[in-house]
Amino acid sequence: QAARLSVQGSWLVQLPSSDDDDSSMAGDMDLSTAEQDPGVWCSVPPKLSPFSQCVRYLAFLWNLLFLLLGLLALAVGVWGLLAKGSLEGERLAPLGSDPMLLFVLVGLGASAVSLAGCLGALRSNPCLLRFFVGAVLAFAGLEVLGGLLLLAARHRLRDAMRDALLLCLLRYQEEPDLQFLVDEVQRSLQCCGLSSYHDWETNPYFNCSAPGAQACSVPASCCLDPWQNGTVTNTQCAFGVLRLGDAAAGTVVHLGGCVAQLSAWLRTQAGGIAAGAAVLVLVEATGVLMALKVLGDIVPVGAQG
Repeated sequence: QAARLSVQGSWLVQLPSSDDDDSSMAGDMDLSTAEQDPGVWCSVPPKLSPFSQCVRYLAFLWNLLFLLLGLLALAVGVWGLLAKGSLEGERLAPLGSDPMLLFVLVGLGASAVSLAGCLGALRSNPCLLRFFVGAVLAFAGLEVLGGLLLLAARHRLRDAMRDALLLCLLRYQEEPDLQFLVDEVQRSLQCCGLSSYHDWETNPYFNCSAPGAQACSVPASCCLDPWQNGTVTNTQCAFGVLRLGDAAAGTVVHLGGCVAQLSAWLRTQAGGIAAGAAVLVLVEATGVLMALKVLGDIVPVGAQG
């Protein structure tokens, strides 16, 4: 009898308790649940909707386009500076007034911001997207500020335009870009000088006291008919014009200045300029909205992690 009781007691010791059964069953259920739903143990990023994916790829392509345009502008600016030797030691002083420098600065800014937008949209990087949005908003703010300043100082715009044209007139032979710009303005607006063709006397090469064949002359773009045989520019069509009277000079060159003509042209093109500014703002707003959409899709994921 004692042996039978000892055997039954050993069986009772070996039998698991109800608490152990419950804990083991709960553990098995937890493991099976974790295997079926891994999101119980770690946060899984939600799958983007087709619309969000479309916006993400559109943002990437949008910024890629402006990245290529920025690199193109940068390449044109650098090529222009190298072709003219503006980066050499003796030419560094007038570099600030070189029009090609504008291409370099615009290209650098556009390519840097667009690259941040491309990588931010492609890699879902919140930091790059925030930098892109901030940079575009800063550019837009500067554009709006510049427009307001132009409206506020529109009465002084004529004087500023005159000063800019005077600089182009004085450095006409020294800067090929300025020479091209002045020739195009005078040829298209049919004008000569700032207020009249006599303004070219301030140029050290066209002044009547200057040595050389160009003394007492004006550029060929001032001529009424600057073409020879209809195809080649007659560079000598305005030689000696400053020695003539107004009546005789009027048969060879345009007598009126370019400041009044350019001001009138800008007034007629005010609608086109406003439309261009609106398109630029719309382009920037489109890029910002797409970046904000991509940022809104990925920021909650980072918060969950």
